[in-house]
Amino acid sequence: MRNFPWVTAPFIVGAPMRVMSGPELAFAVSQAGGLGFIGPGAKPDDSITDLAAAKKLLDSSPTAFPGSATSEPILPVGIGFQLWNGDINTAARAVREYRPCAAWLFAPRNGQTELDEWALCLRKASPGIHIWVQVGTLRESLEAARSPSPPDALVIQGAEAGGHGMAHGGLGLMALFPEISDAVRGFNIPLYAAGGIANGRGVAAALSLGATGVALGTRFLASTEARIKKGYQQEIVRAADGATTTVRTTLYNELRGTTGWPEQYSPRGIVNQSWHDHRAGVAFQDLKRLHDEAAQAGDSGWGPEGRLATYAGAAVGLIHDVKPAGVLVQRLQKESKEIIEDLSTSFLNKTSRMA
Repeated sequence: MRNFPWVTAPFIVGAPMRVMSGPELAFAVSQAGGLGFIGPGAKPDDSITDLAAAKKLLDSSPTAFPGSATSEPILPVGIGFQLWNGDINTAARAVREYRPCAAWLFAPRNGQTELDEWALCLRKASPGIHIWVQVGTLRESLEAARSPSPPDALVIQGAEAGGHGMAHGGLGLMALFPEISDAVRGFNIPLYAAGGIANGRGVAAALSLGATGVALGTRFLASTEARIKKGYQQEIVRAADGATTTVRTTLYNELRGTTGWPEQYSPRGIVNQSWHDHRAGVAFQDLKRLHDEAAQAGDSGWGPEGRLATYAGAAVGLIHDVKPAGVLVQRLQKESKEIIEDLSTSFLNKTSRMA
């Protein structure tokens, strides 16, 4: 954690969810001892606006990060870039002007070649910036590790994750992480676990797999700082049984008009009336009309009878409340530490009785 001196163990990361992970959420996660990432905005210039807002938050809290002072101040939040529809020049300008500590790269259209191009550009614009790359397969991990511009960290995303991940198949974190960890062991790249982690048990499990830290998205949607509509947030808290109430589908993208994603990605979201009608064979133009009407109806557009996209991970049933992000970071750290300590004590006691 020497590159992020304010971070306390276990290492909790707030994922860069598009639009919803704004500067307030990212700053709150970092201020609590984690590392918060600002998500991509609706347009490339939004990254500059959000980093400027994060800088104002830091300026108004000069003692919030006493361990991070350097001769050239680094902004103690990261920034996420969605490569397939991002603008590399705008991204370079953003990191040059505001110097976030890390950049999270995701969803290239042209694979590792595009990731290398962005990594070189951002490192040139802001020397010392840490490049994080999100992957969902062993092949992607090895390509990143072996590239001429390897990342400073890999985020291993299991199929349980919400938002966009591997469209075809994918693998749960429990099997995916150890295989990747074994394969890239000699490259000395920190690995962060993501997907299906929503409480201290998930954190402890990921650490036991060998993760340097964990990245959470859906859990932080239910935070007071998330840039999210109330109806969406209420559905995150309400939903349960993620194995049956969430699904990977491009339907919600198509209804929202957010098309153009590379074909290897599709989002996980909570099923609603749009999904049920789609499965029943309702024509897309009718689904679209009803969706657009729901979008004008306010918070009632979300929920089981609603029609608006609620991107969320399969662990949504473990989320029961809305709390400040700092409280969530501290809760996750406390719970996971207690679990690990209890397991250690139990193991030692059992060992001594067997001796």
